[in-house]
Amino acid sequence: MRNRLMLGFCALLCSLLSVVKVIAQDSTLIIDEKRFTLSEVVVRNNLDYKMLLEQIKEDTTFYKAFKNLRILGFSSYNNIQMTNKKGKTVASLASKTRQNRINGCRTMDVLEESVTGDFYDRSGDYNYMTPELYASLFFTKGTICGETNIVAGRKRSIGGKKGIEKHKEQLKMLFFNPGKKIGGIPFIGDKLDLYDETAHKYYDYRLDIEEYKGELCYVFSIMPKANLGFLKNDRIVVDQMVTWFNMKTMSVLARNYALSYKAGVYDFDVSMEVEMTNLGNNLIVPKTLRYKGNWDVIFKKRERAIFTATLFDFKRD
Repeated sequence: MRNRLMLGFCALLCSLLSVVKVIAQDSTLIIDEKRFTLSEVVVRNNLDYKMLLEQIKEDTTFYKAFKNLRILGFSSYNNIQMTNKKGKTVASLASKTRQNRINGCRTMDVLEESVTGDFYDRSGDYNYMTPELYASLFFTKGTICGETNIVAGRKRSIGGKKGIEKHKEQLKMLFFNPGKKIGGIPFIGDKLDLYDETAHKYYDYRLDIEEYKGELCYVFSIMPKANLGFLKNDRIVVDQMVTWFNMKTMSVLARNYALSYKAGVYDFDVSMEVEMTNLGNNLIVPKTLRYKGNWDVIFKKRERAIFTATLFDFKRD
């Protein structure tokens, strides 16, 4: 019995030492008075940490991947479900679409479509805001010409937009630039900026190297600090953001993030998973997108939605 206890104690001690060793392998880097955690494998590779972290902060490849959809033909399976508070589906869309890109113009064919509930209103328009946002990303109405995939020097803005168009633009900014400040959103606009000095008081930033889909990648994660207490409800909007970057090109290969907040006039709790694919010559496009969200804005009915977009059969003009 005594020998068993000793063996158990030794095993426990070895486990604790192993944990301490792993923790000790992480290193802390201070850049412009901001703290970052680097894994041992990152430190061992003698990287230019400052330049690498600056590239991550200023990344535009995530946004560009979606802009690339404007210059390509592709097929898409679309599945959107609007649910009630019990999780029951009250309206849905399941479809297969084909975007055509010919002579600098794009159109879309609906190859299959199944609709339930009040997904559309009597005029045939979307009865919910979530599908409107989805459509603006993946659907084409009519014929649209003269688009490019250029993102350099272009910044999304709510300037000149009002009402529903302003809200849709804010949602797109939140989608394409999670972690960047967004104007015009009461109470939280500045709390979305994960790269200013204030945010570093509330979040941990970690850079690692790991395998993703058989490829070694930089992994940059931002998580709220533990034990924030009441400050968590007031200051935290981004519950997690993890991004995988190609080590050679620094293009985003995948990103998972979750955001939530409660204010007097609105609340939201959304999560997103985006996976990219490389079509060659570093032409990156989204391959799979999964969304789950629950949000409510004053004067709008609450929306609970789950959607999945699966894109394939890409073709260049």
